[in-house]
Amino acid sequence: MGRQWGPAMRAAEQAGCVVSATRAGQPEAGSWSCSGVILSRRLGLVLCHGGIFTPFLRAGSGALTAAGAAFLPGDSCGDDLRLHVQWGPTAASPAGRAERGRPGLCTPQCAGLEPGPPARFRGRLLQPPRPAELLLLLSCPAFRGHFARLFGGETAKQWSFASAAPDDEVSEEEEEDQLRALGWFALLRVRPDPEKEAEAEERGPVLAVAPLGAVPKGEPLLACGSPFGAFCPDIFLNTLSCGVLSNSAGPLLLTDARCLPGTEGGGVFEARPAGALVALVAAPLCWKAREWVGLTLLCAAAPLLCAARAALCRLHPGAAALAALLPHEVGAPWGLPLRDPGPPWAAAAVLVECGSVWGSGVAVAPRLVVTCRHVAPREAAKVLVRSTTPKSAVIWGHVVFATQETSPYDIAVVSLEEDLDGVPVPVPTEHFHEGEAVSVVGFGVFGQACGPSVTSGILSAVVQVDDTPVMLQTTCAVHGGSSGGPLFSTCSGDLLGIVASNTRDNNTGATYPHLNFSIPITVLQPALQRYSQAGDLGSLRQLDRAPEPVRVVWRLQRPLAEAPRSKL
Repeated sequence: MGRQWGPAMRAAEQAGCVVSATRAGQPEAGSWSCSGVILSRRLGLVLCHGGIFTPFLRAGSGALTAAGAAFLPGDSCGDDLRLHVQWGPTAASPAGRAERGRPGLCTPQCAGLEPGPPARFRGRLLQPPRPAELLLLLSCPAFRGHFARLFGGETAKQWSFASAAPDDEVSEEEEEDQLRALGWFALLRVRPDPEKEAEAEERGPVLAVAPLGAVPKGEPLLACGSPFGAFCPDIFLNTLSCGVLSNSAGPLLLTDARCLPGTEGGGVFEARPAGALVALVAAPLCWKAREWVGLTLLCAAAPLLCAARAALCRLHPGAAALAALLPHEVGAPWGLPLRDPGPPWAAAAVLVECGSVWGSGVAVAPRLVVTCRHVAPREAAKVLVRSTTPKSAVIWGHVVFATQETSPYDIAVVSLEEDLDGVPVPVPTEHFHEGEAVSVVGFGVFGQACGPSVTSGILSAVVQVDDTPVMLQTTCAVHGGSSGGPLFSTCSGDLLGIVASNTRDNNTGATYPHLNFSIPITVLQPALQRYSQAGDLGSLRQLDRAPEPVRVVWRLQRPLAEAPRSKL
């Protein structure tokens, strides 16, 4: 973690917790748990995911999808509901002060072990679980509306949000409950401990909340949650994962920070303002068409807290003072414009449509777009190009060049009838540095519905033939629809390559979005420049005559061993 994450890591550690729900007097019924965010230690207010409450709803999970349902009172759940909240110590607490700087090892206190000494959280004593009460269940109507638009209709059957692999056995009832509760959260109040009311830990820091829309695409985010919920909190409590804001539709956000089951309800923070809460995890794993997407669905915190204030005032007339103490947005005064929509280089990505086929592309000149051959496979074919930033534009063009199917380079070049006004032309790089931070911009996952997504990673390999780069490998998440999109250096914004494919195991059918390949821009740039200046396709045609060693690389095959020389 770099220096920029210091304040965010401290804020996440202080705000993170795990919430567990059980049935009174029925230990055999098991428990349900998720992650949560401590809004105020002094008031004992906690916000967590609502999915763990569906087994306790008196009216069943159908109450969550009833017409006009935006919140439910705490007594919507049965009287047998028992809640507990557990968190780690802060540096200001007595436990934190006693343990600060003291070396130690984690001694797991996992489920099923005999009771032992108090568990330690990475060397510090964990606070024991505290009883809590449910104040209300709430949702963000705007989140649910965007969710229905993006994941409903004809595409609904392709998506699965159950916290299990597609082949795992999950009953239809359980899957339906999880889907209904996906956009629901719960506001809890931890019951005070008379013996610790005066401790500094109970005061805690004030949680900052980022305003809706203040975080642009590509901005680094830090997700904090407890994988597997209340299982082994001394090991898993407040596990961190870095990523970026990949996409957004109102309060529905998408990040490539990798989360696991149990992190639902965990907080997602940004580096600037220092440690501001951006969102809560709504679904840590998304499957599409039986393939792992590797992204995380979020609900923005600001509108969720606004809904909590309104619900508290309606449900509890005397709770206006409590509602006023919920964290408010910081960092963007009312009436002032919020940040730019994203890094300027991301605007070079465009959507390319050729008949019924669509994919991504990148503008390399005002009237020239590069994409993949499998997106626009036929020369002279009519192509529709859509840009989304800085303003939406739809321009017709035609394919002036496409590599042959036998070429290792999957490339097509589109000439446009009009200029892409306002779309920046990226600077092509001349050098590659393994390990550098990179970003992919493309129309994978949401396709045309939500603009391009940004995913982050590193340049994990530069494959060379005769000291010339011929393939780039990254750890960015790449999905169907991202083909032809640009690969950028995150730091400089230089164009590194054109995304060609992710990886698919032909034996199992599994797709690996975080193992993908791009064509280096250095392979294409001289030919593109010659075409732009003189209209000469000769250099582009050379891509069809790549030498055999390059073909071997792109076939993902080992070079044939040199035949042994005859001794005769």
